[in-house]
Amino acid sequence: MTRKPTVSAGAGGSVPLPGGPGASAALRAGGRRLLREAVRRFRVRMALLSVLTTIRVTAMLITPLMLARAVDAAHTQENLGAATAHLAITLSVALLADAGEDVLGAYCGSHITVWLRHRLLARVLALGPHGRRRFPTGDVLSRLTESASGPSAFPVLVVTAAAALATTAGAVTALAMIDWWLAAAFAAGVPPLAVALRLFVTRATDPFARYQVCQAAIATRLLDARQGIRTIHASGTAAAETRRILAPLPELRRAGEETWAVQGRAGRRLALLAPLTQVLVVGVAGMRLATGDVTPGQLVASASYAAMAVASASLFDTFVALLNCQVGAGRINEVLAAVPAVRPPARPVPFPDGPGRLRLRQVTVRIGDRAVLDRLDLDVPPGTTVAVVGASGTGKSLLVSTIGRLLDPDGGVVELDGVPVTDLPLPRLRHAVTYAFERPALLGATVHDTIAYARPDATRAEVRRAARAAAADGFVRALPDGYDTPLARAPFSGGELQRLGLARAALTGARIVVLDDATSSLDTATELRVTQALQRVLAGRTSLVVARRPATAARADLVAWLDAGRIRVLAPHAELWPDPGYRAVFATRPAAAPEAAGT
Repeated sequence: MTRKPTVSAGAGGSVPLPGGPGASAALRAGGRRLLREAVRRFRVRMALLSVLTTIRVTAMLITPLMLARAVDAAHTQENLGAATAHLAITLSVALLADAGEDVLGAYCGSHITVWLRHRLLARVLALGPHGRRRFPTGDVLSRLTESASGPSAFPVLVVTAAAALATTAGAVTALAMIDWWLAAAFAAGVPPLAVALRLFVTRATDPFARYQVCQAAIATRLLDARQGIRTIHASGTAAAETRRILAPLPELRRAGEETWAVQGRAGRRLALLAPLTQVLVVGVAGMRLATGDVTPGQLVASASYAAMAVASASLFDTFVALLNCQVGAGRINEVLAAVPAVRPPARPVPFPDGPGRLRLRQVTVRIGDRAVLDRLDLDVPPGTTVAVVGASGTGKSLLVSTIGRLLDPDGGVVELDGVPVTDLPLPRLRHAVTYAFERPALLGATVHDTIAYARPDATRAEVRRAARAAAADGFVRALPDGYDTPLARAPFSGGELQRLGLARAALTGARIVVLDDATSSLDTATELRVTQALQRVLAGRTSLVVARRPATAARADLVAWLDAGRIRVLAPHAELWPDPGYRAVFATRPAAAPEAAGT
């Protein structure tokens, strides 16, 4: 049994390399569908491009006739001026149409690239956190840049291919009109040309696709290394990391060599067949000239038409480029065809009014074959702060992720004010439930932007008020430009990052606030100060806090003790603390993969 080759993408796993005719055919089919959609979307521009191409091809086909008339006029010294003028006009029309094709083709191609990139970005964002497992960051960047830019040449390539075929058909027709023996001579060379092109398309798709996947794997590993640069330097493993990043190079080389080998074989065949076909046509024309069946002008025209007819062999380069477009579009289509784990409801219900009551009924979440949350029930009274505690790996982050639909449970229902969250409009739900995470992302251009990320219309006073609630105002104002300091020039510690994330959550005005280990980098004194300030800002709102410290749980109204996939008890911290099992939850924090899966 032949194994499909893979290239490791980095810490996140491996990227399968497309192998075998099935994978190649599927990739081409997806690419064709997406390119057809592009043609429909930009049909007006494509139609204009086709008109210009038709004018150019027509002028090219007429040119040999005009040249033949000019030669015969020069031979007989009759109507030489008119024949020369007609030839000049025909050449000018062909030149202008060709220039128009270049301009309009570039314009149409750039719009296709923009359209593909917008769709790809929208789908990547719609796939959410779990999409990162299937499409690592480097792979997405490769598709966004190289794969999305390849199809920009598609409009020009399509009309070029159509023009070449039309030119060939017109040239063969013209040869037949001059003398049918000339058309028959050309027809004898067509089948070998068609077979050579077909073999190239069939054999080149797989190495083309593998080459792009290897590039994406290298990009993913490089991004991993860039994010972990401190660990690499501290471990003294720069040389080993270089080898890891470049490990896909042998497969990249093999794919490149296969591509060049296939392309070289096809090119050699076409380079031999095309001139032989042209020599055959011109030879037959010479024989017919000797018998008086064609004139000298027709012999010149026959040579020109023979060159045009075999120009279909130059379609090889066009086929190479079209195959590249098809593979690139196929890689884009793989992302577009991926189904988001969380999808908007088909018929959303009106968003309910209410104080922020949460209810989880029989909620089950599986990671692989393991039910991390197993028919969990939890009722959170409105306006209360509930600390979610449990040993690492018990699914605390998974639990709070179901509330704002960062993931949907495999079973059960999550309700907000009596309505299942799966029935609510996603944008409204995301504004009603806000999160602060352990490692908040800095998004935006400045510090002000990152705090106001979910509320871009917030005033400076509102942003500062939220920052003061998170004990962030002091260190932000100490920056060179305060709140207007660009994020690239504002190095933050882990605790400062968390306070910025807390300020962002405090600013939203959401009905439900979820703090997913959002104070773990703060010292105890700072956490107390931040928590007290946030309690004043978030008064009256329902809050869930993933707590890993006893002091954090003690400040909550209630504690939801998560154990064995269910809520073991919901009670105040003071009532639970005498239980040795409860105290043991805070004593050890072993790492566990399922917990990380929910963050």
